[in-house]
Amino acid sequence: MMLGAPATCKAPRFPRLSMEQLNEQQKLLGEQIMKVSSVGLGGPYNPMLRSPVLGQRLYDLFYYLRWETSVPTRLNEFAILIIGRQWRSQVEWFAHAPLAAKAGLSTNVIAELKAGDRPSRMAEDEAVTYDFVTELTTARKVSDETYARAKKIFNEQQIVDLTAVAGNYVMVAMILAMAEETVPSGKEEPFKVCEK
Repeated sequence: MMLGAPATCKAPRFPRLSMEQLNEQQKLLGEQIMKVSSVGLGGPYNPMLRSPVLGQRLYDLFYYLRWETSVPTRLNEFAILIIGRQWRSQVEWFAHAPLAAKAGLSTNVIAELKAGDRPSRMAEDEAVTYDFVTELTTARKVSDETYARAKKIFNEQQIVDLTAVAGNYVMVAMILAMAEETVPSGKEEPFKVCEK
Protein backbone atom coordinates (compact mmCIF):
# COMPACT_ATOMS: atom_id res chain seq x y z
CA MET A 1 0.00 0.00 0.00
CA MET A 2 2.76 2.47 0.82
CA LEU A 3 3.86 4.76 -1.96
CA GLY A 4 6.48 7.17 -0.80
CA ALA A 5 8.39 8.79 1.98
CA PRO A 6 7.88 12.55 2.18
CA ALA A 7 7.93 12.93 6.02
CA THR A 8 10.71 15.51 6.29
CA CYS A 9 11.73 17.91 9.03
CA LYS A 10 12.88 20.72 6.76
CA ALA A 11 11.45 24.22 6.92
CA PRO A 12 8.61 24.94 4.49
CA ARG A 13 9.70 26.34 1.13
CA PHE A 14 7.16 29.15 1.26
CA PRO A 15 7.39 31.49 4.24
CA ARG A 16 4.17 31.33 6.25
CA LEU A 17 1.93 34.26 5.40
CA SER A 18 -0.09 36.19 7.95
CA MET A 19 -3.43 37.85 7.20
CA GLU A 20 -1.67 41.23 7.32
CA GLN A 21 0.67 40.21 4.48
CA LEU A 22 -2.09 39.19 2.06
CA ASN A 23 -3.04 41.36 -0.91
CA GLU A 24 -6.73 41.99 -1.64
CA GLN A 25 -7.18 38.88 -3.77
CA GLN A 26 -5.38 36.69 -1.25
CA LYS A 27 -7.22 38.27 1.69
CA LEU A 28 -10.65 37.14 0.42
CA LEU A 29 -9.39 33.56 0.24
CA GLY A 30 -7.52 33.89 3.55
CA GLU A 31 -10.69 34.97 5.35
CA GLN A 32 -12.53 31.88 4.08
CA ILE A 33 -9.65 29.62 5.05
CA MET A 34 -9.47 30.98 8.60
CA LYS A 35 -13.12 30.03 9.18
CA VAL A 36 -12.48 26.31 8.58
CA SER A 37 -8.77 25.50 8.88
CA SER A 38 -7.24 23.64 11.82
CA VAL A 39 -3.79 24.81 10.66
CA GLY A 40 -4.65 28.46 10.01
CA LEU A 41 -3.03 29.69 6.81
CA GLY A 42 -0.59 26.77 6.97
CA GLY A 43 -0.78 23.36 5.37
CA PRO A 44 -1.90 23.38 1.73
CA TYR A 45 -3.33 26.87 2.15
CA ASN A 46 0.10 28.50 2.47
CA PRO A 47 1.19 27.56 -1.07
CA MET A 48 -2.35 27.93 -2.44
CA LEU A 49 -2.36 31.59 -1.42
CA ARG A 50 0.52 32.16 -3.85
CA SER A 51 -1.93 31.43 -6.69
CA PRO A 52 -5.16 32.93 -5.36
CA VAL A 53 -7.37 32.19 -8.39
CA LEU A 54 -6.36 28.53 -8.35
CA GLY A 55 -6.44 28.63 -4.56
CA GLN A 56 -10.06 29.82 -4.56
CA ARG A 57 -11.11 27.09 -6.97
CA LEU A 58 -9.32 24.45 -4.90
CA TYR A 59 -10.85 25.82 -1.72
CA ASP A 60 -14.33 25.49 -3.23
CA LEU A 61 -13.57 21.88 -4.18
CA PHE A 62 -12.15 21.17 -0.71
CA TYR A 63 -15.27 22.67 0.83
CA TYR A 64 -17.55 20.32 -1.08
CA LEU A 65 -15.38 17.27 -0.46
CA ARG A 66 -15.15 17.95 3.28
CA TRP A 67 -18.54 19.36 4.30
CA GLU A 68 -21.03 18.68 1.51
CA THR A 69 -19.94 15.31 0.12
CA SER A 70 -22.42 12.45 -0.12
CA VAL A 71 -19.91 10.08 1.53
CA PRO A 72 -20.49 9.59 5.28
CA THR A 73 -18.01 11.67 7.28
CA ARG A 74 -16.37 8.66 8.98
CA LEU A 75 -15.61 7.05 5.61
CA ASN A 76 -14.66 10.32 3.95
CA GLU A 77 -12.11 11.05 6.68
CA PHE A 78 -10.88 7.44 6.48
CA ALA A 79 -10.26 7.89 2.73
CA ILE A 80 -8.29 11.07 3.46
CA LEU A 81 -6.21 9.21 6.07
CA ILE A 82 -5.49 6.40 3.60
CA ILE A 83 -4.05 8.95 1.18
CA GLY A 84 -2.24 10.77 3.99
CA ARG A 85 -0.61 7.49 5.06
CA GLN A 86 0.33 6.50 1.53
CA TRP A 87 2.09 9.83 1.12
CA ARG A 88 3.25 10.00 4.75
CA SER A 89 1.81 13.49 4.69
CA GLN A 90 2.44 15.12 8.04
CA VAL A 91 -0.22 17.80 7.62
CA GLU A 92 -2.92 15.53 6.19
CA TRP A 93 -2.49 13.05 9.03
CA PHE A 94 -2.18 15.76 11.71
CA ALA A 95 -5.34 17.51 10.52
CA HIS A 96 -7.50 14.52 9.67
CA ALA A 97 -6.73 11.79 12.25
CA PRO A 98 -8.60 13.71 14.99
CA LEU A 99 -11.46 14.41 12.58
CA ALA A 100 -11.68 10.72 11.65
CA ALA A 101 -11.77 9.73 15.32
CA LYS A 102 -14.40 12.35 16.07
CA ALA A 103 -16.47 11.01 13.15
CA GLY A 104 -16.41 7.54 14.70
CA LEU A 105 -13.46 5.78 13.07
CA SER A 106 -11.95 3.39 15.62
CA THR A 107 -8.67 4.38 17.24
CA ASN A 108 -7.44 0.85 16.47
CA VAL A 109 -8.15 1.31 12.75
CA ILE A 110 -6.38 4.69 12.83
CA ALA A 111 -3.36 3.28 14.71
CA GLU A 112 -2.95 0.26 12.41
CA LEU A 113 -3.23 2.44 9.32
CA LYS A 114 -0.68 4.87 10.75
CA ALA A 115 1.68 1.91 11.35
CA GLY A 116 1.43 1.11 7.63
CA ASP A 117 -0.81 -1.93 8.01
CA ARG A 118 -4.18 -2.82 6.55
CA PRO A 119 -6.41 -2.39 9.59
CA SER A 120 -7.52 -5.78 10.86
CA ARG A 121 -10.86 -4.96 12.48
CA MET A 122 -12.67 -2.73 10.03
CA ALA A 123 -16.44 -2.58 9.61
CA GLU A 124 -17.59 -3.74 6.17
CA ASP A 125 -18.06 -0.19 4.86
CA GLU A 126 -14.56 0.70 6.10
CA ALA A 127 -13.04 -2.38 4.42
CA VAL A 128 -14.74 -1.45 1.15
CA THR A 129 -13.50 2.13 1.48
CA TYR A 130 -9.96 0.95 2.23
CA ASP A 131 -9.86 -1.51 -0.67
CA PHE A 132 -11.50 0.90 -3.13
CA VAL A 133 -9.18 3.82 -2.35
CA THR A 134 -6.07 1.64 -2.11
CA GLU A 135 -6.73 -0.14 -5.41
CA LEU A 136 -7.53 3.12 -7.15
CA THR A 137 -4.36 4.85 -5.96
CA THR A 138 -1.89 1.95 -6.17
CA ALA A 139 -3.19 -0.26 -9.00
CA ARG A 140 -4.71 2.75 -10.80
CA LYS A 141 -7.97 0.86 -11.25
CA VAL A 142 -10.76 -0.68 -9.22
CA SER A 143 -11.34 -4.40 -9.73
CA ASP A 144 -14.80 -5.66 -10.67
CA GLU A 145 -14.97 -7.44 -7.31
CA THR A 146 -14.17 -4.31 -5.32
CA TYR A 147 -16.53 -2.21 -7.42
CA ALA A 148 -19.35 -4.72 -6.82
CA ARG A 149 -18.66 -4.54 -3.07
CA ALA A 150 -18.70 -0.74 -3.25
CA LYS A 151 -22.06 -0.78 -5.06
CA LYS A 152 -23.56 -2.69 -2.09
CA ILE A 153 -22.44 0.09 0.30
CA PHE A 154 -22.49 3.27 -1.78
CA ASN A 155 -24.81 4.78 -4.36
CA GLU A 156 -23.40 6.14 -7.64
CA GLN A 157 -22.94 9.68 -6.33
CA GLN A 158 -21.06 8.37 -3.31
CA ILE A 159 -18.75 6.28 -5.51
CA VAL A 160 -17.94 9.35 -7.62
CA ASP A 161 -17.46 11.50 -4.50
CA LEU A 162 -15.22 8.86 -2.87
CA THR A 163 -13.10 8.74 -6.02
CA ALA A 164 -12.88 12.54 -6.07
CA VAL A 165 -11.88 12.77 -2.40
CA ALA A 166 -9.08 10.25 -2.98
CA GLY A 167 -7.79 12.14 -6.01
CA ASN A 168 -8.15 15.50 -4.33
CA TYR A 169 -6.12 14.46 -1.31
CA VAL A 170 -3.40 13.01 -3.53
CA MET A 171 -3.19 16.51 -5.02
CA VAL A 172 -3.17 18.04 -1.52
CA ALA A 173 -0.38 15.63 -0.52
CA MET A 174 1.55 16.66 -3.63
CA ILE A 175 1.17 20.37 -2.81
CA LEU A 176 2.26 19.72 0.77
CA ALA A 177 5.26 17.62 -0.35
CA MET A 178 6.36 20.19 -2.94
CA ALA A 179 6.09 23.02 -0.42
CA GLU A 180 7.63 20.91 2.39
CA GLU A 181 4.78 22.00 4.66
CA THR A 182 4.59 20.43 8.08
CA VAL A 183 2.51 20.60 11.24
CA PRO A 184 2.08 23.85 13.18
CA SER A 185 5.05 24.98 15.23
CA GLY A 186 5.35 23.19 18.55
CA LYS A 187 3.24 20.21 17.45
CA GLU A 188 4.63 16.71 17.02
CA GLU A 189 4.88 15.35 13.48
CA PRO A 190 2.91 12.10 13.09
CA PHE A 191 5.56 10.35 10.96
CA LYS A 192 9.22 10.15 11.87
CA VAL A 193 11.75 10.41 9.05
CA CYS A 194 13.13 6.90 9.64
CA GLU A 195 9.73 5.14 9.90
CA LYS A 196 8.39 3.08 7.02
